[in-house]
Amino acid sequence: MKIANASLFACSALAFSLMVGCKAGGENQGLEYAPQMYHSVAYEPLTQIKDEAQGSWLSTREDGKGEFFNSNVYNPHGMNMREPVSNTVPRNKQGYLPHRLLQFELEKAALIPNPVTSSEEILKDGEKLYLQYCNACHGKGGEGDGKAGEVIGGVANLKGGAYVNLPEGHIFHVITKGKGRMGAHGSQIPAESRWKIVHYVKQVIQGQAAATVAESTAVATENPAK
Repeated sequence: MKIANASLFACSALAFSLMVGCKAGGENQGLEYAPQMYHSVAYEPLTQIKDEAQGSWLSTREDGKGEFFNSNVYNPHGMNMREPVSNTVPRNKQGYLPHRLLQFELEKAALIPNPVTSSEEILKDGEKLYLQYCNACHGKGGEGDGKAGEVIGGVANLKGGAYVNLPEGHIFHVITKGKGRMGAHGSQIPAESRWKIVHYVKQVIQGQAAATVAESTAVATENPAK
């Protein structure tokens, strides 16, 4: 009986000690199961922690260095960041250059060929995207008779007048930056999806054949966007 009571007392004391040890307060952070999860190391882009012992009080890495050591010996100038190569422009995962033209630079935008190769699958995707983003104003057939278009008025009829001859780059730019009553959709529709919509507008709504890069550039040069 005495042994049982002693064992119970010892277990209670141990449990109490563990509970007290886990309790955080003030400078005491308590017992942490995975300290790296609580003390993330922020890498400063312009500076490095070169002291290999920094953070060893917390834990050590597989290479034996302290947790806070973040010096990349391969980067120059004591920085963690790598500067881009001079005179280069980053591309996205599809290899497209960023569209940095301003809203009024329509003539420059008209010279940009569609980087997405047209196909039946692309046109199907373009149709879904058009119905999702454009149908409300331009209408299913592109005649400016969408439900929202009927209310706000002045929506372009994509089948009529000068809109039929607009270069693909112009349409892409207007979707991206907006023009007149149409707001910018660049933050809502990914670039590749915008180009798919352009294919759908030109080939399905306007009934034109897919333009090659050379043809697209030639049309834009002969008929600069206004």
